[in-house]
Amino acid sequence: MTNSVFEPSIKSRPVYGTLAARPGKAHLMIADAEGAEAILDMAQTAPEGLFTKTQIMFIPKATGDTYVRQLQALKPAQFYVGPSYNASVSRLQRVLKDAHMGLQIYLAGTEGLIGQAMFEAVSAGIPHTALQTEHRGSTARRMQCVHCKGITEDVTTDPFQCAHCGLHLFVRDHYSRRIAAFQGVRIDAEDPGNVPIPVERFK
Repeated sequence: MTNSVFEPSIKSRPVYGTLAARPGKAHLMIADAEGAEAILDMAQTAPEGLFTKTQIMFIPKATGDTYVRQLQALKPAQFYVGPSYNASVSRLQRVLKDAHMGLQIYLAGTEGLIGQAMFEAVSAGIPHTALQTEHRGSTARRMQCVHCKGITEDVTTDPFQCAHCGLHLFVRDHYSRRIAAFQGVRIDAEDPGNVPIPVERFK
């Protein structure tokens, strides 16, 4: 699966690149689902010995065991498979807390994972120059309702119904790096009850 191409949008909309091996004393690679393909593609041109200094954190999601053996075959120094990002974040925080200067971080997969992991890295003092991102797989969005502040994961339709307050929300491209989520606003605020039929925009 090739990395996703997004239409031009507003400035706050994240822009993603392609992972490339960089010199560093240590490497941390975090991916979910098809994000594993970005790591595997990068490994084809990575210098010898890179993975002996690499820790891989992988969250399979719906891909199950599809990529696990391939990632293990890279023989990373440490390999972790987590059931979800929320279940893995405490481990990530500990890894970042113990990190030393020279750590290179590679984030691949869905926007939800990339944004949340990037927030943790920046909060831990990792410079932006040490972070790389590549989008692979689902374009479903992590959305915040601007009214109740609740987060709804994996939104695929526009408009969508907030999982917390039940309002019908318009999916905006405005993105908050602080909470790693796009913003949704009530679509029928001026005409209550006039809600367009949801259209699948993200898969």
